[in-house]
Amino acid sequence: MMIQNFVTLGIITILWYLFLYSMCFGESIGFFGNPGTYAAFNGVDAHSEGPAAGIPHLLFAGYQGMFAIITPALMTGCFANRFRFGPYLVFITLWAVLVYAPFCHWVWGGGWMLEFGVWDFAGGIVVHITAGFSALATLLVVGKRQVPEGLHPEHLDTPHDVPMVALGTAILWFGWFGFNGGSALGSGGLAVVAGVNSQLAGGFACFTWMMIDWLKNKQPGLVGLCVGAIAGLATVTPAAGFIQPWAAALLGIIAACFCYSLCELRKKFGIDDALDVWPVHGMGGFLGTVLLGVLADPEECLDVATAPHWCVNPGTVARSGEQLGKQLLAAVITAAYAFTVTFLLVKAINMVTPVVPAPEHLANLDLSMHGEQNHTPTKVYEIPTKPTPADVEKTSEVV
Repeated sequence: MMIQNFVTLGIITILWYLFLYSMCFGESIGFFGNPGTYAAFNGVDAHSEGPAAGIPHLLFAGYQGMFAIITPALMTGCFANRFRFGPYLVFITLWAVLVYAPFCHWVWGGGWMLEFGVWDFAGGIVVHITAGFSALATLLVVGKRQVPEGLHPEHLDTPHDVPMVALGTAILWFGWFGFNGGSALGSGGLAVVAGVNSQLAGGFACFTWMMIDWLKNKQPGLVGLCVGAIAGLATVTPAAGFIQPWAAALLGIIAACFCYSLCELRKKFGIDDALDVWPVHGMGGFLGTVLLGVLADPEECLDVATAPHWCVNPGTVARSGEQLGKQLLAAVITAAYAFTVTFLLVKAINMVTPVVPAPEHLANLDLSMHGEQNHTPTKVYEIPTKPTPADVEKTSEVV
């Protein structure tokens, strides 16, 4: 799974430079962005403004590339150990073009969702709903993980290394200030609000999740606390720069209860989402997108000239029944589109070449696919002979 994440850094960066950035933020051709507007970063430089006023175009393109990279990588936590490396490369390439780019353009690049009045501050729609529901769709093709002999399926939900879970959560939490705070595209008050709101939602959510765990299991757990933090951060993402701090705190509590319930539902129905990508990221982003229509500032903040000083982001979005309906409709469309297109995409790839590794390779995917071990033994063993050309050819067939 780690190599799947790291290779995403490479392949999406290449696509982003060649045409993906242009598909997201170029001029519209019907419903989609023009891949030729900024192809190979043509016209994207450090001395002129791009889509964001006051921001060098090259800086904006580089920053937005981060979202394009992290979004497909999120899905790997769902189908862990069930996706061959070669088909994975084909999948994320086509997924970035068919799923990520359209929604990025529709919401952030001046497309129809933005014109319709849908708001997404830092990726509730563009990142979390698309990745979460796409991840869920892949499970219809790749199925469940094989349960090792002597274990029960529920044992697969037990983390292999709890300290690594905590470390990963810490890195993500820190990085989220860049996702949400950075989406203000400046260092003023809006960035402060987005950053503080992210901390409040994450903090309230992780503590609420821990308390639910404590009541249910009679013990507080570090893993649950970490998952709760991610649920709060994912849920506040679409609303971070549009709501008051009190609303972010409330959203964190709601996110913990909502996502916890969905995680339990996932287990009940036997959905083998290894890292709860759908219930935490997908449904968290869905919830935050919808509740923005309820928790945003009132309508008096819509007029920049007369907006009170306490308004978070004057002239953008205000809470109302109409806004709630727009946000809900956008979330449903995103979920349905991402799920359907991803299922058809993975199904098509699987018809050409198997997506799931062969059963005989599952015992050690690192070695069978990449010729590497997760850990090098400290005990001195006999040094194996150099792989023969036949061994190398066999490994390439597995990948």
